[in-house]
Amino acid sequence: MTTLRRNRVDLHTHTSRSDGVLAPAELMRQMTAYGMTVVAITDHDTLAGATELRATWSDDGPRIVTGIEINTVGAEMLGRHGLGRDGEELHILGYGLDPDDASLDAALARQRTGRRDRIALTLERIRSMGMHVDLDLDGGGITGEGAAIGRPHVARALVAAGHATSVNDAFDRFLDHAGPCYVPRQGLGPRDAISAIVAAGGIPVLAHSPEAADRPEVMRELMDWGLRGLEVHYRSFDEATVGRLASFAETQGLLATGGSDYHGDDMDYATAQGGIWVPDAIGERLLDALGTGAS
Repeated sequence: MTTLRRNRVDLHTHTSRSDGVLAPAELMRQMTAYGMTVVAITDHDTLAGATELRATWSDDGPRIVTGIEINTVGAEMLGRHGLGRDGEELHILGYGLDPDDASLDAALARQRTGRRDRIALTLERIRSMGMHVDLDLDGGGITGEGAAIGRPHVARALVAAGHATSVNDAFDRFLDHAGPCYVPRQGLGPRDAISAIVAAGGIPVLAHSPEAADRPEVMRELMDWGLRGLEVHYRSFDEATVGRLASFAETQGLLATGGSDYHGDDMDYATAQGGIWVPDAIGERLLDALGTGAS
């Protein structure tokens, strides 16, 4: 969706501590230069980028919310209801987490181990097709303490090796759910992810699910487990989808959130903001829900 309104709130972004391109400090520099007021770093299965920024970034610039995106295996639930990404996943965002929560830290460490194992199997499938890619699972800028590897790293390696023309092309031909190199995810289910976020003092939010308003039975189950929000504004949602999700969130008492899901493969941060608009009130309501002095 393209908008002429200048966006100031972005509650869904990724850094090189997971599958984004930019280091946390560089992403924040671009956010500040653009004039953002409230932002969240929501790296996959790690708080490394968010905690790094909160420890080093000055008070000048946008308000930083400590966030995460946990990629959950929803096979049992999705088998009942038919909602999810790639036929098996629900992505749960968490905001205002305590980065020192030991239980959350342990759960995320297990998630990252599962990610590494999945990518190792993916690389085996790529090699079995006679393709070589240069991807070091233990270095090359992927790791660093608490960093999380993901399929976009493989996609970029496929592009660099000349086996794909772009990250999207690599996913379309090799890595997506129906692709020959797809390996199913292992790890937390949505209920466990929601519980871990709540236990760490955070607010769990369902990410990029345009069918949520059409699946009240799914949402009721997630809410019974502690889900408190729904991502209403998202880069690929058209106005009709945003309207349906906003109305549904309001009637269900869910906190509406929104963001660009910026990774940085195709454009700089400022350019990406041309395709998303999150009302200022969304950021204000999240900060209110987190409470005075919350992360």
